[in-house]
Amino acid sequence: MNNKKKPKKWLKCILTIMLLLIFMTAWYEVPVTEYITISSGGKVKEPVKLALVTDLHSGYYGKDEAELIRMIDRVTPDVVLMSGDIFDDRLSMDNARIFCEQIAGKYPCFYVTGNHEIWSPNENRIKEYLRSIGITVLDGTAETLTINGSVISFCGVDDPTYMTDAEWAVQLTSTATAADSANASTCTTAPYKVLLSHRPERTKTYEAYDFDLIVCGHAHGGQWRIPFTQMGVHAPNQGQFPRYVDGLYELGNGSKMVVSRGLARERMPYPRFFNHPEIVIITVGE
Repeated sequence: MNNKKKPKKWLKCILTIMLLLIFMTAWYEVPVTEYITISSGGKVKEPVKLALVTDLHSGYYGKDEAELIRMIDRVTPDVVLMSGDIFDDRLSMDNARIFCEQIAGKYPCFYVTGNHEIWSPNENRIKEYLRSIGITVLDGTAETLTINGSVISFCGVDDPTYMTDAEWAVQLTSTATAADSANASTCTTAPYKVLLSHRPERTKTYEAYDFDLIVCGHAHGGQWRIPFTQMGVHAPNQGQFPRYVDGLYELGNGSKMVVSRGLARERMPYPRFFNHPEIVIITVGE
């Protein structure tokens, strides 16, 4: 009699595990907001809130992207930073356009390309469109703002997919020089310099410059996460068990780097697991 019951117990166990996996996969598709606080070393006197949005891949977040817009509006950031792959090279541009148009009139917005926009035949069209709606495109350029009484330079570079290291260095040097030149005649103290770049794995290159903060995406959080850790299973250009996938890192030159897990859900060939999509709110204080 006991032997007859065992198969039923095993069947229940298997079904329970399957249901749990389905539930967990669905749960980890829900987007979250990650909060990170950084000291500026005295360059920022009053706190400045930066919303980091990456790797949307023109994904759907409700009618008119309302779910994503609510997440940002709930925090009322001073600036929105878009570090690449907001658009996609295969999916329709519609959702990305809706998102960009919703936030362009609300916040100062800065954008750099990711590899999927570089792969797209629409790269230049995307840049022209974003400029037309008031979003600042950074491609070896910089713009300086005074926010809450502090001078902050926003620098940015294109994704280096089709660039040599030397060509990419030209953009990095150009954006850093533009920031320094803009500040030379307007302030007596060094500004706080933020670099928008898509790639978190290029740390050795970033360490050659004096950016205070670098914001990136691209790694998708490692796609499949190891529970209760910051460790992912795989990331583009980093391979298995990548090092830079989520959160705050300090580089060898003292620069801080924040990597967002990004927002992509339908673009990847397999689902995120133990890996909520996210926006990141970075508060830069004194």
